[in-house]
Amino acid sequence: MRLLVLGAGALGGYFGGRLAEAGGDVTFLVRPRRAAQLAAHGLRIESPFGEARLQVNTVTAEALGPGWDVILLACKAYDLDEAMAAIRPAVDGRTAILPVLNGLSHVETLGHAFGAERVLGGLCKIQATLSPEGVVRHLNDWRWLTFGEQSGEMSSRVAAIAAAFAPARGMVAQAVPDIGQRMWEKLVHLGSAAIGTVLMRANVGEVVRAGGAPFLAEVLARNAAIAAHHGHPMPAAFMAEYGQLFADPASAYATSLLRDIEGGHRTEGEHILGFLLEAAHRAGVEAHWHAAAALHARAYEQRRVAQRLP
Repeated sequence: MRLLVLGAGALGGYFGGRLAEAGGDVTFLVRPRRAAQLAAHGLRIESPFGEARLQVNTVTAEALGPGWDVILLACKAYDLDEAMAAIRPAVDGRTAILPVLNGLSHVETLGHAFGAERVLGGLCKIQATLSPEGVVRHLNDWRWLTFGEQSGEMSSRVAAIAAAFAPARGMVAQAVPDIGQRMWEKLVHLGSAAIGTVLMRANVGEVVRAGGAPFLAEVLARNAAIAAHHGHPMPAAFMAEYGQLFADPASAYATSLLRDIEGGHRTEGEHILGFLLEAAHRAGVEAHWHAAAALHARAYEQRRVAQRLP
């Protein structure tokens, strides 16, 4: 299986790097600066599951052509248009596109651009970041890559993807028949954490220690109600797991959205908070916390663009 990974950042670098480490046929589509960095220093991974320094295959946009079985799309949601343009020369009749972006709307966008039959549903559950030196830093024990056909069919191609990733250490790749449900579950927990951590500018444990457990529980319940209205009720086990996480005073869970705000970077606020706010209105769910969080992210973007951040 030939896998093309868009970018070699935190997510693509980790999952693609682990497959390359296991002997998989992986190539990273990167900009010239990142290609030079990887050629000079290798792809470096720091993780609780083992460190790696790998010499990896790279390609830049001007040299890209077809012939790929899978394209792993691990960009930020706001870079989707640029990403679609970048991968277009690589897509042919054999290609499956596996996006692991945050949110939901990108699946339909990719389907319009390349054909719905080429686009898998996908998500990852991992906390990772890319250091200024280009090191992929895996921050905890979350290491899941989950994917499936939008139809729910357990097809030969998703089975082949799972088999290709099976030898890779430090990750769990799983093909599932209910990827739509799994993506809503991720949106509910990620959206709840994003609302809480962005509004309070603190990780989950810090919010809980400040007395914020009832607030986080309320946000989780409202997001679950939104998902149920859209045909994806949250299982009792899911609510118990994340109810416990959002009441844990020792939790260090912080979202990438918060890390981006703290680092002065562009955020995925519209794709997570804005999407959930609109979904709450459609569902008739009380949305004052959603509105406040979306407003917070939008006001931050105004200051960032104006270069007025502290």
